[in-house]
Amino acid sequence: MNKTLIIIQREFINRVSKKSFILLTILMPFVFAALIFVPLMLSTIKSGEQKQVAVIDHTGKYAKLFKDDESYRFVPTPMMLGEFKSDTTAFAAVIEIKADLLEHPEAATIYSRKEVPQGLSRIVNNTLDEQIRHDKLVKYNIPQLKQIMDDFDKSYDIRTVKWTDDGSEQESSAELAMLAGMVLTFLIYMFVMSYGGMVMQSVMEEKTNRIVELMVSSVRPFQLMIGKIIGIGLVGILQLAIWGIMITVIMSVAGVGFGLSNPDMMATSMAATPDMASDDMAAFMSALAGLNLPMLGLVFVLNFIGGYLLYASIFAAVGASVNQSEDSQQFMTPIVIVLVFALYAAMYSADNPDGPLAVWCSFIPFTSPIVSMVRLPLGAPVWHIVLSLVVLYASALALIWMAGKIYRVGILMYGKKPSIGEMIKWMRYK
Repeated sequence: MNKTLIIIQREFINRVSKKSFILLTILMPFVFAALIFVPLMLSTIKSGEQKQVAVIDHTGKYAKLFKDDESYRFVPTPMMLGEFKSDTTAFAAVIEIKADLLEHPEAATIYSRKEVPQGLSRIVNNTLDEQIRHDKLVKYNIPQLKQIMDDFDKSYDIRTVKWTDDGSEQESSAELAMLAGMVLTFLIYMFVMSYGGMVMQSVMEEKTNRIVELMVSSVRPFQLMIGKIIGIGLVGILQLAIWGIMITVIMSVAGVGFGLSNPDMMATSMAATPDMASDDMAAFMSALAGLNLPMLGLVFVLNFIGGYLLYASIFAAVGASVNQSEDSQQFMTPIVIVLVFALYAAMYSADNPDGPLAVWCSFIPFTSPIVSMVRLPLGAPVWHIVLSLVVLYASALALIWMAGKIYRVGILMYGKKPSIGEMIKWMRYK
């Protein structure tokens, strides 16, 4: 046991002291935040130039509907001019409406020497669509049409409530539950792929450098394998914990910078609509509490550890069986296919958490760590989660035992890469 702890300590210290680990741990949260906020910031930056758009309205009823904004200034024009088609024209685009769009929907066209910007198309479509809807209703001679249209445009959002075990009511949000499940699912997928591969790479490096021959003279191969798996797993847990703290801080600071959590803005909003603001905040907090965060965190950690142990043992066995990284592709391809399938199964299970795909994949140990995290926030039965964890850990222990059998033989085998049949024979050796 002491030797296993020494190996765990060696693997942990060796990896956390590397410059690559330190740089990746520090920089990745900033990269993650940049992927979110940089596009948001760039999308708010205008070109600084208000482009002119000519509006040729042969009906005389649509040109006045177009309102200028920061990006476009709409200029009514009596007819199509030849200069619109030249490179020297001052107009970025031309809107021509040849007839009443209620009777001739195809009578409106946008012309431009370049691809028509999506923003301009959206403005034109929304403006004309609103007028067409109004004209359709006018044909029915409905009194108080404006009031009816204002009422008609109001959207409705139904309140969702779920009953707790004691029969009380609690606000719920399927979108919030789905988001929480998908984030945790992706974390497990990323962790298993990256750190499981790190275990295999570490085993292959020591085998190729013949260092392992010296190590197994004083340490049992099984102890060496377990030490590597646990040591690298602790590195991953430490890194993810640091990422979680840093991302929370960065997102909070960036949110204030973008006004997403500006106290003054929130105070103004609540002063303007105190009842609505307080109700929305109370509903959000109630929906968040309805996720049962302690249970969600506990199951995430258990799936996190169980999934890593299961796949890391397979990666360790593969690393011990081959001599070069090219030889590992034969064994790695099925593993990667299973992990990708598990990720897609989780995505599709989010819409149908009680369907056969979600239920069966949450019981299969190779997919359950990923799929179960989507089902739990959406109300999966407790016995499903418990059974999933029992099967996962039983399978992980069985695979660790089998991987240890392969590891003790393969770690000292050199030459041609073994077949799957030969690896099965290694498991039978005593």
